[in-house]
Amino acid sequence: MSERVSRTGIWLAGARGSVATTVVAGTAALRAGLAGPAGCVTEQPGFPDAGLPALSDLVFGGHDVACTPLPKRAEQLVAAGVLPHGLPAAVHDGLAAADAEIRPAPLPDSDRSQQDAVEAIRADIDAFRARHGLARVVVVNVSSTEPPATAHPAHASAAALRAALAAGEHVLPPSSQYALAALTAGCAHVDFTPSTGMRIPALRELAEEAGLPYAGNDGKTGETLLKATLGPMFAARGLRVRTWSGTNLLGGGDGETLADPAAMASKAASKQRVLAETLGHPVEGEVHIDYVPSLGDWKTAWDHVTFEGFLGVRMNLQFTWAGCDSALAAPLVLDLARLAARAHERGVRGPLGELAFFFKDPVGADEHAVMTQYETLRAFAARLGGAR
Repeated sequence: MSERVSRTGIWLAGARGSVATTVVAGTAALRAGLAGPAGCVTEQPGFPDAGLPALSDLVFGGHDVACTPLPKRAEQLVAAGVLPHGLPAAVHDGLAAADAEIRPAPLPDSDRSQQDAVEAIRADIDAFRARHGLARVVVVNVSSTEPPATAHPAHASAAALRAALAAGEHVLPPSSQYALAALTAGCAHVDFTPSTGMRIPALRELAEEAGLPYAGNDGKTGETLLKATLGPMFAARGLRVRTWSGTNLLGGGDGETLADPAAMASKAASKQRVLAETLGHPVEGEVHIDYVPSLGDWKTAWDHVTFEGFLGVRMNLQFTWAGCDSALAAPLVLDLARLAARAHERGVRGPLGELAFFFKDPVGADEHAVMTQYETLRAFAARLGGAR
């Protein structure tokens, strides 16, 4: 196979957002030897050789409603402290090349049906693949969080969905339109947000029909990563957690989106689900998410945990997690896109539950303990890299 045909495309929904910009800039920096692979799970020493696409063989494109070019977005992220000074200039060519492959998001309006919008997305992906002679493309949703989708009879089956779209009905949220476009284009799909995406039975049926893999939901980058780590610790030591409450402060586009209570409901639900699963019982307490514009791309989580020890003695744990959302998320997006591409190449189909390590609310898996998830991931990577 020629070098050109071996390349892999990563098509980003939300391609000019902070996470996507950091993904593109970070990949260019890694290629140029300007940075090490901190945060990239699959690049760590001792991780099994899964035969993943090389970083040098990745080609980026995508859709966005925003018009600010990636080189300019990268400069804005430097000002926000997300990217190092001087990096946008050093990787300008990589940013410009990816920006040239970003198309306006063709979402439906008064003159365009959802079926036409899905077809337009698919056509853009097909053209991207053909233009660069790509072996395969992975579609990754890194766009802003949507409110939970309203249930519709068309969601129940592939036949019902096809009929509703053919009749011009609006039955899919934007994230699910991208998922459907990915399937019709023959692409693996990754939901990095808590939006509905592939979580509609009709889409899962279509994925099975097409023999395509998919992964999600909601990248696990901060507070929930700690919950998935500390929860099993409490359970293993027999320390009963009574309450677990958290307050999250964040800025940026995602913070602004989550200021909408409907959108916040999707995020809060995925963040809390891990506790009952890892502790083995429901826990009192809530997650609060507050939008603080001045924080920009940074987020702070403060958690208060109460628990009981021997003889019912009550104790507590408090912790603060402060991190940069894009810097935490970007390497995981690279891991997921490369793993999904390799799974597609190896003929794996359906939900990639083995990638639960990366998600708050993983499809195809019920395990939430982070180290158990990690060992499952390592075993999966070894299988991907093994002989057929």
